[in-house]
Amino acid sequence: MVINNDSNGSKKIPFSLIEQKEETNKLVVVLPGAGYTTQAPLLRFATGIFYNKGFDVLHINYTFNRQELAELSEEGFTRDVQLVIKNVIKNKKYNNYYIVAKSVGTVALSYLLNHTMFKDAKVVWLTPLLQREDVFNAMVNSDHKGLCIIGDKDSCFIEERFERIKDNPNLICKVENGGNHSLELDEDPIKSIEILKSVMIDIDEF
Repeated sequence: MVINNDSNGSKKIPFSLIEQKEETNKLVVVLPGAGYTTQAPLLRFATGIFYNKGFDVLHINYTFNRQELAELSEEGFTRDVQLVIKNVIKNKKYNNYYIVAKSVGTVALSYLLNHTMFKDAKVVWLTPLLQREDVFNAMVNSDHKGLCIIGDKDSCFIEERFERIKDNPNLICKVENGGNHSLELDEDPIKSIEILKSVMIDIDEF
């Protein structure tokens, strides 16, 4: 069953909760990019992987225009995301959490990891914003089991910072050769599909 809602907290953030046919204690929270929605390939197929493993899947479907993104308040953004999660889980019995975050979603993820609810959550960092101090520091210091995947042609890929992140024993870090911020190759759709398959295998095995 899919539950949709359009109004939560101080800012309207639409969400979709894809539920198992029978009640489960497992939830994956999906935090998309600013323009990379939960229906885009990486997140759509990741949704299928988790759903087939018995997870309910919570898509938090915020959108930002360019000006909103430039003026983004990480505290307000994270608070609004937390309100969505709080409303969704209040009558549930979840105790096994994963969080999958793409791009700007990794900003919210950096702060959500401090919440006691997610103290044992496993996390997937897709194309994290390594240029941001909050994201970088959260990854360097994280004690959460995590998987990080980024392309070496991504404007957010900073090799020195990535090497620092790799030193964290809690993180599995992978670089996709030629991958851009969508983990695709601009002029090679076939290789883009191969990258997508590789990323899904990594997520499935994580």
